[in-house]
Amino acid sequence: MNGGGGDGVSASAASAPLDWKFSQVFGERTAGEEVQEVDIISAIEFDRTGDHLATGDRGGRVVLFERTDVRDHAADRRDLERTEYAIGRHPEFRYKTEFQSHEPEFDYLKSLEIEEKINKIRWCQAANGALFLLSTNDKTIKYWKVQEKKVKKVCEMNLDPSKAMGNGPVGGSVLTGSKSSLPNGGSKERTTSYPSNDTFPSGGFPSLKLPTVVTHETSLMARCRRVYAHAHDYHINSISNNSDGETFISADDLRINLWNLEISSQSFNIVDVKPANMEDLTEVITSAEFHPTHCHMLAYSSSKGSVRLIDMRQSALCDTHSKLFEEQETPGSRSFFTEIIASISDIKFAKDGRHILSRDYMTLKLWDINMDSGPVATFQVHEYLRPRLCDLYENDSIFDKFECCLSGDGRRVATGSYSNLFRVFGCSEGSTEATTLEASKNPTRRQVQNPTRPARSLGSLPRVLRRGADTSGTDANGNGFDFTTKLLHLAWHPTENSLACAASNSLYMYYA
Repeated sequence: MNGGGGDGVSASAASAPLDWKFSQVFGERTAGEEVQEVDIISAIEFDRTGDHLATGDRGGRVVLFERTDVRDHAADRRDLERTEYAIGRHPEFRYKTEFQSHEPEFDYLKSLEIEEKINKIRWCQAANGALFLLSTNDKTIKYWKVQEKKVKKVCEMNLDPSKAMGNGPVGGSVLTGSKSSLPNGGSKERTTSYPSNDTFPSGGFPSLKLPTVVTHETSLMARCRRVYAHAHDYHINSISNNSDGETFISADDLRINLWNLEISSQSFNIVDVKPANMEDLTEVITSAEFHPTHCHMLAYSSSKGSVRLIDMRQSALCDTHSKLFEEQETPGSRSFFTEIIASISDIKFAKDGRHILSRDYMTLKLWDINMDSGPVATFQVHEYLRPRLCDLYENDSIFDKFECCLSGDGRRVATGSYSNLFRVFGCSEGSTEATTLEASKNPTRRQVQNPTRPARSLGSLPRVLRRGADTSGTDANGNGFDFTTKLLHLAWHPTENSLACAASNSLYMYYA
């Protein structure tokens, strides 16, 4: 399939593997440094332009970064694109600001502790030079406005401000004069101020300067505009902005609610999969996202490995889907772990809205919304772990929720793995690109370089890995894997081949 659209790039150029390079890192750990639980990154998101990046952590903080290599050049972007410099530009971000988005709470009615951990961040439309974003923990969504506030200072006065007295006139003695009447019939003494002798020079001033107000410095202020609370009985796993710029959805295990950004007191329940008897519950909602251009369409995934596309024009309560995407189970392949590893942890629409990317524990799948018979492409991510599913179940790693992302042109997809590894796959027709990178300053060090042999196809990969994999404890490239270090969160720049990856408390940036 060709998910990139017709932009004049040849098929060979599109299928050629990218040469990924390290760009920068924020919050890098030193050897042996112990990472605090509250500092671990739990959400990451580029804004629509790619000039801003937001991360959330388990301590309830949101940290914003802004791109500097574009901002430092005042020339028009179109002019830059015509130069060699624009093509080879090195993306650079800098720390912008941070704020405490959520605090730990306690639900006394349910005797339940609510963590401050940020589950998702979504950027909203910017306006009047201010940035807007949504952030959520398990129960509460907040709408934030981040704006530069200018600190102004009075300057250029004839008088010495150090001799000023309070908020009144500068210097001088105060004399009491006649009384003036008050509106309620009372009276007060009128006071007259005279400058003191040590304020004015003996010769007087040749001219009088009026005080002027100048901008002394600017500071970023984050203000919570609205709080959307008390609408979910279960943990919120997704929020997604609508293309209309006015509404968004929030999803928990059993329900999806539709909100208006301007109204925090009510929401509309548009999907409800809760059965009349909870003992009949067979699947839960795991992720939900709006279509990028059609404001009436959204998709959500389930723990059974299916993706449902719904159209809000059909009915107010969208319990019936317009399309169902699921892969048929191979006869005889069912086991105890089948449903666990089939659960989809994340879905993303491609920028063109034609394709949906889903991530389950073992694979990445790319779906065409016009073809519900099966995925158009399947990428093996954790096939080498199949012999170790019992170990993964015992240490709960099998329940890890890895995110996925697509490039802006739709030609490549990426997702994370263990040992702080992440993988980039080419999804253009005829592409065999499958690159394994490590979240470190040397991202390619974990790759096995063997130029004498052609690259193995995705179809042959599982057969090669099954030999002796029961006790090897190695990943796809023959390296030892570590279940304690996992790369769950990553984001692709919307217009460039640039990736942001969260490894524990560190944010790594790469470009190609």
